Amino acid sequence: MPTVAVSQIKLGEKLGDDVLTKLGNVLFYKGKILQQRELEILKAFLIPSVNIESKQASEPEPAVIETKTKETVTEPPFHTEYQNMVKLLKRVFQLADGGQPLPIMDIRKGIEALLQHIDSYKVLTFTPKNRNLHEYIYHKSILVSLTSYSLARWSGLPQKDLVQIALAGLLHDIGTCKVDRAILEKKGALTAAESEEMKHHTLLGYQILKNVSGINEGVKLTAIQHHEREDGSGYPLGVKGDKIHVYAKIVAIADIYNAMTNERSYKSALSPYVVLEQLFNESFGKVDPAFVQVFMNKATQISTGTLVKLSDNRVGEIIFSDRSHPTRPWVNVNGTIVNLTLERQLYIQDVINQT
Repeated sequence: MPTVAVSQIKLGEKLGDDVLTKLGNVLFYKGKILQQRELEILKAFLIPSVNIESKQASEPEPAVIETKTKETVTEPPFHTEYQNMVKLLKRVFQLADGGQPLPIMDIRKGIEALLQHIDSYKVLTFTPKNRNLHEYIYHKSILVSLTSYSLARWSGLPQKDLVQIALAGLLHDIGTCKVDRAILEKKGALTAAESEEMKHHTLLGYQILKNVSGINEGVKLTAIQHHEREDGSGYPLGVKGDKIHVYAKIVAIADIYNAMTNERSYKSALSPYVVLEQLFNESFGKVDPAFVQVFMNKATQISTGTLVKLSDNRVGEIIFSDRSHPTRPWVNVNGTIVNLTLERQLYIQDVINQT
């Protein structure tokens, strides 16, 4: 197979061998199709050349071609169930808006099918495919559900609560189905009147869920309490920590995280690491600090080997995470170790998802 200089690679060519970083970690696996993004990463890691699969070598027997075609077009189970849930949530929101009964058994089956593949959900790096801003509320609801389930499991909550917490995350914003779409998708700041209408979604959500069977009281209370804060500064009722249901405490953290790390009509997405730092700094008095600490520690455990872009646009890979500073790992940039704990002016701007 030919060895080709990175500067001479044509888009769409396929790797003939794994590409390794200077530390011996796999940057790209054999068979990876190279597009512009992959070329930028290769250049950032100062990879001079790679082995490209020759066209002759890539022409297998017809039966193998058929198998490979099927593998190429087949979505991983997690993505399939995720897209199924998006479709289901659209119907659920429409039914709720029309005052119709919610298909709670379908909802439960859908979330349980998705949770069977929860190990494919990486909090810091997962990005839904084919997402558009008009579907923001459905995607955020699913992401909050998955994040809440993960945080509850990491925190050691009883098994009987885990699916219910996932349902609480999935349905926490159900009341937005009755909020004016123009307000939900407004690009500028909301007026005082619009802000009040938006806040009303918590009460509307509780009204929609209060008589639904198949979900417990924690799920229903989460709809009304997920914007309450530990110090009583939240809404709609201004209740304090001991009056906020544990489901709502967990969903509040997942909601803040996913709202800030996903692009919205009026705001660009922020780096997961920046959001984690903000969550940590603002957690005392606002959201439960014990859950925030678990969230930070567990979410960043998966990050060793992850490719990241720093705030000065350099690309590197995480090689060590200090448990005392989980949002400020050590990053290898072309053989130079950048310790973000010491270099406070830098931060991780973007997590590069290789999946």
